[in-house]
Amino acid sequence: MPHQRSEPSPAKPAQATPSSSPPLAPTRAVQTEERSGHGPSGRLGTLALGALGVVFGDIGTSPLYALKESFVGHHPMLVDAPHIFGVLSLIFWTMTMIVTLKYVFLVMRADNEGEGGSMALLALLDRNLARGRWLGLMTMLGVAATALFYGDAIITPAISVLSAVEGLTVVERSLSDLVLPITILILVALFVIQKHGTQRVGTFFGPVMALYFVVLAVLGAHNIVARPGILGALNPWWGWHFFALDPEMAFLALGAVVLAVTGAEALYADMGHFGRKAISLAWLYAAFPCLMLNYLGQGALLLAHPEAIDNPFFLLAPAWARLPLVGLATLATIIASQAVISGAFSITRQAVQLGYLPRLRILHTSPTAEGQVYLPIVNWSLLGFVILLVLAFRSSTNLAAAYGIAVTGTMVITACMLGVLALKVWRWPPVLALGMTALFLVIDCAYFLSNATKLFDGGWFPLLVALVAFTVLSTWSTGRTIVRRSLAGAGIDLDLFIRSTARSARRVPGTAVFLSATTSGVPAALMHNIKHNKVLHERVIILTVATLPTPHLAGEARITITDHGDGFYRILLRHGFLEEVDIPARLQSIASCGSPIGGMTTSYFLSRQTLIPSEKPGMAIWRERLFAWMTRNAATPMEFFNLPPNRVVELGSQLEI
Repeated sequence: MPHQRSEPSPAKPAQATPSSSPPLAPTRAVQTEERSGHGPSGRLGTLALGALGVVFGDIGTSPLYALKESFVGHHPMLVDAPHIFGVLSLIFWTMTMIVTLKYVFLVMRADNEGEGGSMALLALLDRNLARGRWLGLMTMLGVAATALFYGDAIITPAISVLSAVEGLTVVERSLSDLVLPITILILVALFVIQKHGTQRVGTFFGPVMALYFVVLAVLGAHNIVARPGILGALNPWWGWHFFALDPEMAFLALGAVVLAVTGAEALYADMGHFGRKAISLAWLYAAFPCLMLNYLGQGALLLAHPEAIDNPFFLLAPAWARLPLVGLATLATIIASQAVISGAFSITRQAVQLGYLPRLRILHTSPTAEGQVYLPIVNWSLLGFVILLVLAFRSSTNLAAAYGIAVTGTMVITACMLGVLALKVWRWPPVLALGMTALFLVIDCAYFLSNATKLFDGGWFPLLVALVAFTVLSTWSTGRTIVRRSLAGAGIDLDLFIRSTARSARRVPGTAVFLSATTSGVPAALMHNIKHNKVLHERVIILTVATLPTPHLAGEARITITDHGDGFYRILLRHGFLEEVDIPARLQSIASCGSPIGGMTTSYFLSRQTLIPSEKPGMAIWRERLFAWMTRNAATPMEFFNLPPNRVVELGSQLEI
């Protein structure tokens, strides 16, 4: 397994860790590749428009179901003025506290060189915290947040598209039988086009969502003008009054109210694409005002017509505009689904690079945008689960019960990781860091516990998905550590190998590149080559590829070369977890190992271990079997590292774990 997660940053002194060997100090030459900035480029207004289309697709479609589910969901309540004002007050202050204060003003400051998301935050903590209890806990929480994201990625397309297509029943009741077939057809088409990439479609995202948000605001404002008293719901007193009037129902209503902020994590996850300023601008001056106008408009409608609770979003519009509104809402939900699908591709790619998943087939869909990738296995797996979810739950109301737990669980984890970051990395005063963390944990835990009451009504689904994903992520990471330890324990010192073998073996023309998972010892492929073929190439390169917990490397030593004499070189290639690795291209840039490396005179030797589960101390036997199965089905290093297939030699061996 040549792909290795390296713990220390090249800017720090090398540290020996259980999961990686220390990088070797350069003895002959060190080459540095410069890399330009990777922040988003373009005018702030253009970036804000793009953010409006991509980042706010999920939270922008929440008005289709959030207010309705608060009254007619799994905990129905009376549609009267105190409850309407109470729910709207909770929605407004939830969006203010969670989205504006927590994510826009605080969480988005926790950027990893401009990148955001649970994996980027975990990598940021990994780079700044010393080895120990805190980092171990943060690693577990970061992996759990990533696991919960997959549950969210399955539910979001299902509930978004289904809730939009359900608008057809408002236009014509007889169309109810077509809701499920049309929903499935749209979802299949959405996932089929993923292989073509989102670059062309993405140019329409911003304008379509801008139109959608304008329509939200206009529909809401029209009803607010008729009943301006609804603006009083912005007063937090109504939220407190709701709890005082009916505390049990108010607590249960939180499980539906939080649907208004689904997609808040997207603000952080997509920060690398648009930047904090553009996302903040789009939220504060466009998305937030338009959303609140629509929610208040729905409340004004319900004050006069409580029966409109069946679907207040579509009933805001006059009869002639409802069918076009269904079309526009469907486009908006497709965009929202596209954003979370692309997010699933990105976070899976990060997990692969950081060593939490095996190598997967990753296709680039844009010649210029490095972040636009397509993973077939992720795409088709998501489609299968989404269709099963639609057929099993059959309505957005049923799906809403399953939606909140994944969202609120991720929010709780983000609050914990943010608190550790503020205390240990930002060095905030303990009172301030702990006070901030406690505030957000109280809010997030209240929403999580409210959603937990719907565990047996569908809330079990995202938890099941998260459990499976967490098991896979943690098993792969732990298994790789065990394999590296086994290989390191059985390894031979390279200098000793050179003294005993290199001068006595027959040397043949050309260059042999042996990929190694560690930066010490002799790779198994090299040992097998000398044992069975009895020859060594004139130039032997032992190559290790190390992924660092930083998105991109710029101005740092990305290549370390150690000359061991007799034509032996050890090379360490470092790269960020958002960068692609093209080994032949990187090696061709090296000029300090004699003649250029590459072409038909260079062969690449890989070692493929057949893993045998055993009773040795390590993991449970079923996890060892799972790890062995993932290893067998991982993508080949040839495609992952862009190696020429006709120049690759694989040598197999068996290893007990």
